[in-house]
Amino acid sequence: MTSAPLKKLNDGIQIPQIGLGVFQMTDDEAHRATLAAFEAGYRHVDTAAIYRNETGVGRAVAESGLSREEIFVTTKLWNKAHGKDNSRVAISRSLEKLGLDRVDLYLIHWPCPATGLYVETWEQLIDFRSEGLSRSIGVSNFLPDHLDTIVDETGITPAVNQIELHPTFQPDDLVNHCSDLGIVITSWSPLGAAADLEHPDIVTIAEAMGATAAQVIIRWHLQRGFVVIPKSTNPERIVANFAALDIELDSDQMEAIDAASADNRLGPDPATIEP
Repeated sequence: MTSAPLKKLNDGIQIPQIGLGVFQMTDDEAHRATLAAFEAGYRHVDTAAIYRNETGVGRAVAESGLSREEIFVTTKLWNKAHGKDNSRVAISRSLEKLGLDRVDLYLIHWPCPATGLYVETWEQLIDFRSEGLSRSIGVSNFLPDHLDTIVDETGITPAVNQIELHPTFQPDDLVNHCSDLGIVITSWSPLGAAADLEHPDIVTIAEAMGATAAQVIIRWHLQRGFVVIPKSTNPERIVANFAALDIELDSDQMEAIDAASADNRLGPDPATIEP
């Protein structure tokens, strides 16, 4: 069975470069999809407190037959749980729902700058890592000024920044800033909520390679060095997405997808999102 390449984080932990995203799945859907993903060869699953499916993911981890050390679990702290006391309650609830004594990666889901609590919250994540509640810690949807602030205030750089990133939305300034800081990017909505599957250049590349458009886009993320977490509840599509590991894009094909960027943001603006 093909195994996912591992990406080394700045804390020395290795993260599988392809994982299963479970956004907008029910507990039961997340349970079934995660089991299907493990069967297909995935060893990384990405959930969040706000998804309300950590219990389903945890059931799949428990039933997988895999050792805990083989599985990489990411979850995230929701906006209303910022601050010292709230964040400790939040990670305890997530661990309880997952049925785990630690996660592999714990992220602040959004910076919510208007509340002024993301530095205090980051300080708590540093403590959680020290206490063994999470092997690695990072952030999600943080912009360059948010990243600079937490690094300047604490001296600790996130291992990961999980951001919206897909062919028609490529925030190059943020990607480059993360690279300069040694932060690994994880791409959420990596297929552009399926809209990017219809991009004519991507369709042309897929037809030429005998691959699916999703495989082409996933492979583009991998070759750019990003961690990628495509979402699907369909077992056949879960298998097909993982098979992106078996293709390779040439430089012209990579450049064609790089050129698809159109500032097509789908999610909220991290600078203005409210709790």
